[in-house]
Amino acid sequence: MIDYTKFPSPCYIIEEDLLRRNLALIKSVADRAGVEIILAFKAFAMWRAFPIFREYIQSSTASSLYEARLAFEEFGNRAHTYSPAYLKSEFSELMKYSQSITFNSLSQYEQLYPLIDRQYDITCGLRINPEYSEVRTALYNPCSPGSRFGITSDQLQTLPAGIKGFHCHCLCESMPDELERMLQHVEKNFSKWFPQLMWLNLGGGHLMTHKDYDTEYLIRILDGLHQRYPWLKIILEPGSAFAWETGVLSSEVVDIVENHGIRTAILNVSFTCHMPDCLEMPYQPAVVGATKGVGGKFTYRLGGNSCLSGDYIGMWSFDHQLEVGERIVFEDMIHYTTVKTNMFNGIQHPAIGLWTSEGKAVVYKEFGYADYRDRMC
Repeated sequence: MIDYTKFPSPCYIIEEDLLRRNLALIKSVADRAGVEIILAFKAFAMWRAFPIFREYIQSSTASSLYEARLAFEEFGNRAHTYSPAYLKSEFSELMKYSQSITFNSLSQYEQLYPLIDRQYDITCGLRINPEYSEVRTALYNPCSPGSRFGITSDQLQTLPAGIKGFHCHCLCESMPDELERMLQHVEKNFSKWFPQLMWLNLGGGHLMTHKDYDTEYLIRILDGLHQRYPWLKIILEPGSAFAWETGVLSSEVVDIVENHGIRTAILNVSFTCHMPDCLEMPYQPAVVGATKGVGGKFTYRLGGNSCLSGDYIGMWSFDHQLEVGERIVFEDMIHYTTVKTNMFNGIQHPAIGLWTSEGKAVVYKEFGYADYRDRMC
């Protein structure tokens, strides 16, 4: 169990044992299914933890020049790179850090494919849009009508020269049955080009470390793909699955205010700054020692410390009266949260740390005024 007193407050804390548990499961799926599963930096980019990852996986996926450079310099590999729009001014540098580059549109392919430098041995792909997704939150649905992501089958008359792979991303924290139904649409619309390809990237959203995820079902789906298209290398690039339920955000109560019978515990963290998915998705994390709702004896709304009026979430019931200085711990706060934070209002950014398998607190980074100042000009 984490000893929170050994870390600064506030602090994101990842538990090494929980991380290794997820990594071992993911490696087992990759080995048994004969596929490559790679880390998506858009969900987790805590590079000081990469040495642990490299014990289980060999590659990563990038969505920008900076992520591709991080893969090359800190993960020790050239990334599988995809971006909705590459900048021509960055493309020559991007190639140095990429083992594959996927184009989002035919116009990007036509503009940039002629610039591919053969010395880097890059394979090129296209992002395809099967126009089918079961993602119910519109903000996260990549196949919504008018989506800017990928090429639809009616736009692809012939396979462009040099294209060796398709990239398809239609899931978000999904179960394997959703993948199976998505694949039916992919194969129906795009499989006629598979004989000309080397790889098929099924993107992210495979939440295989969730307690309800049926990994045996996933392996059967992937085995079926291999049987139908044995020449294709299959790639999965989950984000959430790697860091799912591997750590917390530890905070403290700063003040308690009451207005029209609603008591709000104001914390030394902000939902809009440090837990944006709580407002965007919206996602409600578990709170250690509390139950969601108003059924308990002591009920509080949890409020952030920014000046955004809506910087709060839900109502939470505790078995005791909260006091200033008391620790409030949010579960499952490592994936996506740590990469989407901001410094709105100049609020103190949480530190980042690791609780090791040996029960030691390692503080990777503490943030100060200079971090805020140097993002401005």
